[in-house]
Amino acid sequence: MGTNESKALRTTGMIFVLLMAGLQLAYALYAFADPAGFSLLRGTELFAAGDSDWIRIYASRTLFIALIIGYLLYRKHFKILAVASLLGIVMPVTDAWLAYQASAGDKVILKHVVTALFLIITFAILRSVVRRGQSA
Repeated sequence: MGTNESKALRTTGMIFVLLMAGLQLAYALYAFADPAGFSLLRGTELFAAGDSDWIRIYASRTLFIALIIGYLLYRKHFKILAVASLLGIVMPVTDAWLAYQASAGDKVILKHVVTALFLIITFAILRSVVRRGQSA
């Protein structure tokens, strides 16, 4: 693979990770701002206003994930980011299952499945970057 192709692969990997961190950040901020609306977006409706504390707990953990992913990207730790992408698949798969059990719409479930596929693709790209020795 040529230098330009290697740079393109690395740039693509960085963009995918940036999208991953950005999405987590957006989810965290939305969950803090509107817990009930966020629960509908995820596909698991809140039935009592008091349950919104759990959404805020989710938001704080999601914000943590976004910050960690952002820091790892800033430091160009592609090997760790590749593993995080692969292990992160557990979240959208679980979300899809929970949304399915909550009788969420097909679009909501599909969104979670697409997120899992995005993580698999991100893993493959980052693994290629690492194998080519382009990581810090």
